Amino acid sequence: MRIISDYTPSKIKKFILVLIIFTFCFSTRSQDFTINIHLRGVYESKISLLPLSGPNVLKTVLTVEGVKNGDTATLKFPEENFPGEFVLRFDYKENPASTPYPSEKRIIVNDQDLELWVHPVFCNNTDSTWFQEDERENTAFINFSRENARQKQMIGLLQNFLLGYDDPNSTFYTNGIAEYEKRRLASNQWINDQIRQYKTLFVSNMFGFQHIPAIDWKGSEADRKQSLRDNYFEGMDGYVNLYGELATTTALRDSLFTLAGKNAIEKAKNGDPLVSGWMVDYFFRGYESFNIQAGIKMLEPYLDDPDCLTTKRQEINRRLEGIKSRVKGSPAPDIVMQDSDNNPFILSSYQGGKNNILILFWSADCVHCKETTDKLYRWYQDPVA
Repeated sequence: MRIISDYTPSKIKKFILVLIIFTFCFSTRSQDFTINIHLRGVYESKISLLPLSGPNVLKTVLTVEGVKNGDTATLKFPEENFPGEFVLRFDYKENPASTPYPSEKRIIVNDQDLELWVHPVFCNNTDSTWFQEDERENTAFINFSRENARQKQMIGLLQNFLLGYDDPNSTFYTNGIAEYEKRRLASNQWINDQIRQYKTLFVSNMFGFQHIPAIDWKGSEADRKQSLRDNYFEGMDGYVNLYGELATTTALRDSLFTLAGKNAIEKAKNGDPLVSGWMVDYFFRGYESFNIQAGIKMLEPYLDDPDCLTTKRQEINRRLEGIKSRVKGSPAPDIVMQDSDNNPFILSSYQGGKNNILILFWSADCVHCKETTDKLYRWYQDPVA
């Protein structure tokens, strides 16, 4: 099948959003990545892979059934999904008669094939589940998270003390502030060193979110908590919940959550465009779930920003790259869909007895599309005329 006519730029612009809804895709990439999962410790398991970003967020994209103890399951998926964070879900049986029980492990995939030895019962315990020795992204993240948690535990104790202490003018309280600041600066310096050390890894873009901001510990307990809300950014759900604590009405909730999103996205803009895109996707899903129109309106500039790699932007970029290669005479992409009788239609296997096939992508709310379909329908009814 060959493309026999060109689209003008104005037509392409009109049809871009229509093209997005179709299941076929244009892509110049061909390399697949592989993760080999070596199952151990249970009788058998179903293994599923779910992306945490992109158009299929939290939807199962790959599944391997009936993997037995000692077996290796191989998952292959295209390069266009990377870099990204995924959930590996195990629905395992400890013996043939037991009911499947779920467990989940988050993994980061970039430009390296992975080998993972996993015990589903202890899939997040590094003593029972591990990657190959030369694995980079997940190993760096695990080591960073372990040390970061150790440091944050001590800093968290000081933070709780400073938030709730009832005599902010005492020497004891002043010494607490000094100790908190010393540990905060040391932790931030360590994070900066980690970012430099692992700058070639995608996961290093996530380290910066763990920086501890300066907090104004003076004033009343309410003032201290407000300062924490204005600066806090450790863990998205916890960050949003800090704002949610202030909400006494639906209108105030919507206003506060919109503000939380604005502050978080602005900070994320300083890092990798893909990470800031994930942040916009995170809030967009939340605003849609709670019907927070002010939040959705606030996100519009970020959704339209070509440097903010949201799910929508990545899909548009992918389509545009595909369109560049679709010139007159090049093979047409295959299309699989249902016809008007709900029978499967596959473009590559279509045998219509004609040299050329015309495919029109249109939208019911597009005036120009309707005019075109009306003209084509009359021509279809009477080709000679």
